[in-house]
Amino acid sequence: MTEIILIRHGETEWNVGEVFRGRADIELSETGIKQAELLAEYLSNIKIDAIYSSPLKRALKTAQVIARYHSIDIEITHGLIDFDYGQWQALPHQEVKDNYPELYREWTIHPDRVIMPGGESLDDVRKRATGLIEEVIAKHKGIIILVAHRVVNKVLICALLGLDNSHFWNIIQDTCGITTFNYENGRFILTRHNDTSFLKPVFESPLSDF
Repeated sequence: MTEIILIRHGETEWNVGEVFRGRADIELSETGIKQAELLAEYLSNIKIDAIYSSPLKRALKTAQVIARYHSIDIEITHGLIDFDYGQWQALPHQEVKDNYPELYREWTIHPDRVIMPGGESLDDVRKRATGLIEEVIAKHKGIIILVAHRVVNKVLICALLGLDNSHFWNIIQDTCGITTFNYENGRFILTRHNDTSFLKPVFESPLSDF
């Protein structure tokens, strides 16, 4: 059996400020680093067989903190890089709502139909992320950690549950949240979702789904 642990990176200032991140290479905030440290301690007593990470700093730093407890090299992969928001990247949430009202409305109602101007669609994310999953389960047994981003993980969770991308807004994953699937006999089984119980020492009111 293979166990896949999907982890969202720790908090950044752009999460708090509701700025569209995408491929912008934002560092973890102080809170995000503390979250990553608590997450790493929480995972320290399990035997991890591989760690994969998005190349962006906020995910890679989270993965590096986890890896300190294990003798494992991090495998950096484009398959987990954040959603390309194109023209929305680095813009505040309200500015996008004001300047792209029709596209923003479509994004909030039918995200599966949106192709970001100068960027990606959720189908693009799904193809590269599920392609990585196929590689991972063919290569490894045991516990595999994937450290990625909100959009990537939400799309992957939909895919592994057999749901299409229209269900994107039915799923939330907080910063440093853990979602776990077991893979056995050709089937992915959800065993835990958005576990943040270990973050109590830095707990604040959860951020919006952003």
